[in-house]
Amino acid sequence: MRKFLCGISICMSMLSLEPNTAQAQQWGDYTLYSVSNSSTAQLVDTNGTVFKTWTFASSAKTAYSSYLMPGGILWRSVSNSGNQLMGGGMTGRVQKVDYSGTILWDFTYSSSTYCLHHDICPLPNGNVLLISYDVKSAAQVTAAGGTFNGTMWSEKIMEVQPTGASTGNIVWEWKLWDHLVQNTNSSAANYQTSIVNHPELLNINYSPQKDWIHMNGIDYNPMLDQIALSSHNINQWFIIDHSTTTAEAASHTGGNAGKGGDFLYRYGNPSSYGATGATVLNVTHDAHWIPEGVPNAGRLVGFNNRGISNTQSSVDQIDIPLNGYNYNLVAGSAYSPTIYTQRHACTGYSSNMGNSEQLPNGNMLVCLATAGVMYEIDAAGNTLWSKTASGNVPQAHRYMACFVNNPGPSIPVITLNGSSLDATAGASTYQWYLNGQQVSGATNASFSPAQPGIYVVRITDSNGCVYSYSAGYNYNPTGIKENTSNTFESIYPNPTTGIINIEATTLNGEHFEVVIADLAGRIIMNGKDQNVFNLSSLKNGVYTVTIKSTTGADSFQKITLMK
Repeated sequence: MRKFLCGISICMSMLSLEPNTAQAQQWGDYTLYSVSNSSTAQLVDTNGTVFKTWTFASSAKTAYSSYLMPGGILWRSVSNSGNQLMGGGMTGRVQKVDYSGTILWDFTYSSSTYCLHHDICPLPNGNVLLISYDVKSAAQVTAAGGTFNGTMWSEKIMEVQPTGASTGNIVWEWKLWDHLVQNTNSSAANYQTSIVNHPELLNINYSPQKDWIHMNGIDYNPMLDQIALSSHNINQWFIIDHSTTTAEAASHTGGNAGKGGDFLYRYGNPSSYGATGATVLNVTHDAHWIPEGVPNAGRLVGFNNRGISNTQSSVDQIDIPLNGYNYNLVAGSAYSPTIYTQRHACTGYSSNMGNSEQLPNGNMLVCLATAGVMYEIDAAGNTLWSKTASGNVPQAHRYMACFVNNPGPSIPVITLNGSSLDATAGASTYQWYLNGQQVSGATNASFSPAQPGIYVVRITDSNGCVYSYSAGYNYNPTGIKENTSNTFESIYPNPTTGIINIEATTLNGEHFEVVIADLAGRIIMNGKDQNVFNLSSLKNGVYTVTIKSTTGADSFQKITLMK
C-alpha cells in the first residue's frame, strides 16, 4: 500500500476495515497508472480493461507521480517545459484535476535555484507535500565545510496550500541544508569530531556530487505527524518531524519528538553516518509506512531497485524501532534493523523508479517501472493480476470504487469540553491515539484522557470507506506541567535500567501519589508515598511518571527504560 494519505491507505473495504485472508483473491476495483511523458492517466479494472481515462494537453505530460484522493480527485506531477535545472525525475509543476478532467489547480515551482522533482503527497486538508531541489553555490558548499568543488543540489520539503488557480502558499518547509555535519573544517558551525555520534545530521562530505541526495519518494504518517523520504544516491530511507513549525524545522529542537528538523531515523546505508553495517539498499524509491487496516501495519517499506542483483529488484519491509515519537539507537551504532524484516523478490527488474502497495487482504501491488509491468500477488506470492504498459510507469496505485465515487469526510476537529476531548460528531467510527499509539477501547466521539500528551482521533466516513485523521491536540490540564530538566521531585536515574528513585522533597512532607503509564495512556503501576519503583519487568521504551500531590501541584516527566 503506497501511502497513509496519498493513495489507497485511506480506502478500506465497504464491508470491513479488517484484512480478509480467507482466500486468495484480488483486492480493490481499479489500478491508476500513467506512462512517463504521456498525456493520459488511466484507471483499469481487475480484468485490465480501461475504465476511465484523463487526457491532458501535450504541454502537460506526466512527469512522475499520479494519485487519487476521495471523490476521484487526481493529483499529478507534470513535466514543466521551462525548467532551468535539468536531470532525471525533474517535474517543476503539479496539477489537481477533478474526475471530469477540469484542472482545479496548476502550480509551477521552478527556477535556476529550485525545482520540484519526483514524488508528491496530497493531503486530505487540500494541501500537498512536495520535494524540491535547493541549489547551493560553490561558496555556500565551502562555507558549510564541504569538500566538493562546485555547486551542490540540496533538498527541501514543502507543504503548499493552493490559493488560486495557479498560486500557493508554502505553509511549512524543511531544508536539508539546516541539518548537515562534517569533520573536516573546524571553523564551520556544523563541525563535529565524530560523524557516527550525529546520525541526526547528514555528512555533507559523504559521496558529494552535484545531484547529491536525489530524493524520490515521500509519505506522511498522520498518527505520528512524520514524513518518510527515500534517497536514490544515498541509498537510504529517512524520517523527519512534520509537527514542527518552519522555524523549528530549521533548528535542532521543537516538535513532538523534540528534535526540530533533525533526522529521527534512517535506514539502509549505515556508512553514510560512519556506522558499521551492511548497505542493504542499492538504489531505492518509494519509502512509505504500511498503514492501519493492513497486515504488518507500521512497518516502513520501499522499492529496492537492485535489492536482489543488478538484474532483479525487491520490495523490502522493516520493523522500525519506534519509541514514542523517537527511534531507539545505541550511541555509535547503526539504527536497527541490520537487515530487512521481510523481502519480496520481484518478478523482474526496474533500473529506476518503481513502487509497491501493501493491501488490506494481505496482497501486494508491485510496479516494475522501467519494464512497464504491474502485478498483484497474494500473501503466498502467487500472481493474481498483471498488466504491461507501453513505456515507463513510475508508480501504480490500487483503489476501491467507493473511494473513487465518494468524497472524503471532513477532517475531524478535537475540542476540550471540561475534562474530556470531543471529536466532530457524525462519523461512522472513531479511534483515539495518544502520542502516536492507538488507545485500546477509545472508540467514541468523546474521550476522557488519563494523562497529558498529543491526542489524535481517526474517523471513518458514512460509507465505511475512507479514513480521516485530526491534527494533534496537545492536552495538558491545568495544574499538571511537564518537567523536562529531570529535577521535578528529582527522579533518577533517567535513562534507567530498571530502578527509579523519587525524592519528593519539594512536596514538604505532603502525601503524594505516583502513577507510571506507557505512551498509550495505560497505567503500568502506581503507589502512594512510594519513593522507589522497579521497572525491570517492563519492555524498553518511554514511560511517563506523574506525581499527584494533595495540594494539586501535579507534574509529570518522561523517563526512558533501557535494560
